[in-house]
Amino acid sequence: MVKKAKKGAQIQVDEKKGHLFLGDRDLRLLMLRPIDLIEFNEFAGPNAEDIIIWVGKTIGKYFLENIYPEEDWSDVKMSVRKKVIQNSLGVFELLGYGVLNLFVKKEQIIFSVEDPLTSDEKENIMAKNLCFFYQGLFNGILEVLDIDADGQEIRCFLLGDEACVFQFDLLIDEFEDADVDKEADKPQISSFLSSL
Repeated sequence: MVKKAKKGAQIQVDEKKGHLFLGDRDLRLLMLRPIDLIEFNEFAGPNAEDIIIWVGKTIGKYFLENIYPEEDWSDVKMSVRKKVIQNSLGVFELLGYGVLNLFVKKEQIIFSVEDPLTSDEKENIMAKNLCFFYQGLFNGILEVLDIDADGQEIRCFLLGDEACVFQFDLLIDEFEDADVDKEADKPQISSFLSSL
């Protein structure tokens, strides 16, 4: 299954159009250099945070809408949506977004990003823009899956934490007991959960 996922996540080049595509789908890839997002404040000024969250959200939405075109998620079980999130994180991981983990509680979704795009910029305070980008990316995924949630970053690699951790509180739906993760697989999530 992993080999199939990796094959489906291979990047294809259309030299005539000058586009990169994910697998054999009509899913164009956008190449963003982390430094461009980091330095975006210089161009956008005080609205940079909102714009970067919007960029991340747009990419998350674009990805899911192209993988699952015309899917109505409103009646899909939360357990299925959880699997879609896990699969999406796996693809983003293969594309170089870091090591992405998911932990589900009854009324919360927690994303953890190990080895984030900010790992080479730990001394650069402007690298916080990359955290906003991740927050938007996760927002976009959840929005397409019709999961109404309010999220924020609660741990940050740039501030000395082992990973960036984003907590999304579910506003309407909740996960069934069978879908709730009982034990965290990664130490940073375990240590984070013990502090709640």
